[in-house]
Amino acid sequence: MQALILKLQADVEARKQSRLDLSATARVTLVGGLLFLAAFFLGAQTASSSVVEWRERLGVAAPEGAIELQQLEITRLKRIHENSAQFGIPADLAERIEDIALAEGIEPHVAFGLVRAESEFNRRAVSPVGAVGLTQLMPSTARYFKRGVDREALFDRDTNLRIGFRYLRTLIVKYDGNLELALLAYNRGPERVDQLLRAGQDPNNGYVQMVLGKRTSKRR
Repeated sequence: MQALILKLQADVEARKQSRLDLSATARVTLVGGLLFLAAFFLGAQTASSSVVEWRERLGVAAPEGAIELQQLEITRLKRIHENSAQFGIPADLAERIEDIALAEGIEPHVAFGLVRAESEFNRRAVSPVGAVGLTQLMPSTARYFKRGVDREALFDRDTNLRIGFRYLRTLIVKYDGNLELALLAYNRGPERVDQLLRAGQDPNNGYVQMVLGKRTSKRR
């Protein structure tokens, strides 16, 4: 741990010696990176004292809300690390699922459960009926959300995640915020779910439990 701090100190000194004319914004960015590492490795209490030390060394004041933003980033990165380990997937995939889900208005734990249930995190997965990729999109459904997208494009990680989560969000809105019905419609199709509901039948087929239930690790 001490070695890490010494390395950070050496990096700061190296930046000074290189005579780079750091702008105020760049210096704040540098502080932010150092604060993040300090908080992540030393914990909140130790990081608090480190904040003062680094600000004094660099001669800049922490912008309002900077510490809170750093804490949010720490929480985000910890969650990405935990999901990467939990599901046995690369950290970059865990990061994209996290970030794209939030951008599309989907809770990350729902997003991870959906991708696990649909494809077990295999971006080349193809179902017997032709659903493609991480979120198992039918090309016809995908084109409703992104005009002109073809089957091959749905093997692209980010494209597939973004359209799949957007589709789920649309279903959540359709069912007035009822996540369980939205997930069942994602799996069975909204027409089938609506048909069962009109007939007074329960459309639940176990899919909701697969997505929201106990997580399991499986490497692909």
